[in-house]
Amino acid sequence: MPTRASTRHHPHDDAPDTADAFRRLAVLPPGAERDALRGEIVEAWLPMADRLAGRFRSRGESFDDLRQVAALGLVKAVDRYDPGLGNAFESYAVPTITGEIKRHFRDHMWTLHVPRRVQELRNRVRSASQDLSLAGSGRPPTVAEIAEHTDLSEEDVRTGQGALDSFTALSLDAELTSGDDGYSLGDTLGAPDPALDTVVDREAVRERLAALPEREQAILYMRFFGDMTQSSIAAELGISQMHVSRLISRCCGRVREQVMRDQDDGG
Repeated sequence: MPTRASTRHHPHDDAPDTADAFRRLAVLPPGAERDALRGEIVEAWLPMADRLAGRFRSRGESFDDLRQVAALGLVKAVDRYDPGLGNAFESYAVPTITGEIKRHFRDHMWTLHVPRRVQELRNRVRSASQDLSLAGSGRPPTVAEIAEHTDLSEEDVRTGQGALDSFTALSLDAELTSGDDGYSLGDTLGAPDPALDTVVDREAVRERLAALPEREQAILYMRFFGDMTQSSIAAELGISQMHVSRLISRCCGRVREQVMRDQDDGG
């Protein structure tokens, strides 16, 4: 009885004859001998996994990463394959490995995550657009033409088209214009408006300011909204500048304490 996976090949160069090895693997108990045979089977089929990974190498993922994903799918196929069903391992492994690669793209490669149904619509619309462009008049196919080609509704086609640009994102450093006066996408983004904090603070003190005596309201208005000096306010009201200073400090302190107390009670 052989101790290693046979190197005799099928018509495909990367399809080794491992039927006997799989039958032995199915009856071996867990242990070092089974692990070694399992590893030999995986190694024997790695060229096929690499070939399947190569079919997806132009879709934005590095080939090394695709090979790792394909190898993971191969390991799953080896572990789940049942030689007793009579099917060739290759017929079971190919869809298993391909499915693992497609799952990788679906779960990890989308910059903006969209529902699986939308991803499938995107793939069908993309494939149909390529087919129609090659067979058409050189112009992009219309929504109606894609819908007829795919048996989708025009609404589904538009949904798929909307997801075409969701697979990858434009860098914030991307130049939007050329030349010396060019600017990047990041330059067009907004920033927090400091005036919003002022609005929040003003609304927080509004009720407490309205509860102050009329003369104190007038002093605060002249100082902070009329931009008057304390000496000007004192002359306007016929009181000393020192008195104005004390009133402003006392009013501001009182309002501040009340607002802080309101916030604590609200939390």
